[in-house]
Amino acid sequence: MSPSDGRPDLSTLAFEDLVAEMIRRLGDDPEREGMKKTPERVAESMAFLTKGYREDPVEVVGDALFEEGHHGMVLVKDIELYSLCEHHMLPFFGKAHVAYIPNGKIMGLSKIARLVEVFARRFQVQERLTEQVAQAVWETTEPQGVAVVIEAYHLCMMMRGVEKQNSKTVTSAMRGIFLEDHRTRDEFLRLCTSLHRPL
Repeated sequence: MSPSDGRPDLSTLAFEDLVAEMIRRLGDDPEREGMKKTPERVAESMAFLTKGYREDPVEVVGDALFEEGHHGMVLVKDIELYSLCEHHMLPFFGKAHVAYIPNGKIMGLSKIARLVEVFARRFQVQERLTEQVAQAVWETTEPQGVAVVIEAYHLCMMMRGVEKQNSKTVTSAMRGIFLEDHRTRDEFLRLCTSLHRPL
């Protein structure tokens, strides 16, 4: 912000100094023994938790696209995700289930999980995160269809506010045949919710 709007210019301050000031305002001493390195640790932690801003989904997928005649559903389920709610900067965490039906190209399976990671490691709302993952797979593989379901627990609901410990939020995003064919959509949702023993 420029000085003309009445707010101080904080852009020249080190991130660690901002964290130290936050600690003071919350009632603690950033100079005491247990807190001396906290501003540095917080700066490193936040850089890691928001690394998705510095990653490009296209570069993440790279050349891991392969010509293949498979036309059945490809589902990677139970992809762990951790993100930060943009409203309170508190974590939300859970699992993503990502499916697509190829149209001549398949993607390396690990790249699906990497795409989830790119968008999760940003300040987020779960609804947008779900759409971003679906759109990235849609644009990258140009498939017949894409489906994404995310199930997550939000600490902004569990630690503060309504303090509901067992509420889970489920969001979905569909593209192509998953929207057009209810049988394909039903198969995906059935596979997402089916219980199975670990391999």
